[in-house]
Amino acid sequence: MTETLAEALEREHVDIDGGIDAFTTGLAAGNPPVDAMLAAMAALRRHIYLEEAILFPPLKDNGFFGPVTVMLMEHGRMWQIMDELEPLVRAGGTDPRVDALCMDLVAQIGAHNMKEEQILYPEADTTLNGAATAELRTFLDAGTMPEGWICQHSQAH
Repeated sequence: MTETLAEALEREHVDIDGGIDAFTTGLAAGNPPVDAMLAAMAALRRHIYLEEAILFPPLKDNGFFGPVTVMLMEHGRMWQIMDELEPLVRAGGTDPRVDALCMDLVAQIGAHNMKEEQILYPEADTTLNGAATAELRTFLDAGTMPEGWICQHSQAH
């Protein structure tokens, strides 16, 4: 059976959460796996891109303006946390601010993912047309975020 778009998107959530969890567990033990956290943040940025560039526009056009707007604002908050966290992780992850930033990021992601998974992702398989579905599936399989892309509600905009 073919994985639905909702299932594929949720799988990305699980993978990202796993990398962050590995880092925070290692951080608590005094040996944070920097590569796991950097990979998780890169995957989260890519995931935000695919949602904002491919998934959200058709959902917004089909009556989900409010929920999409909330998701975009939450993406901005996660992006800002990652912008602050990433250089600290690259420097070894031992800065005292890392723990609080990770806790903030985990809290943001948890609340955000629940809403996406319950409200928006179920619509992906019914709302997207054939071309948008194909584009999303192709991107999920092998897509990369364009160099220098930042989310709509990042402070860098």
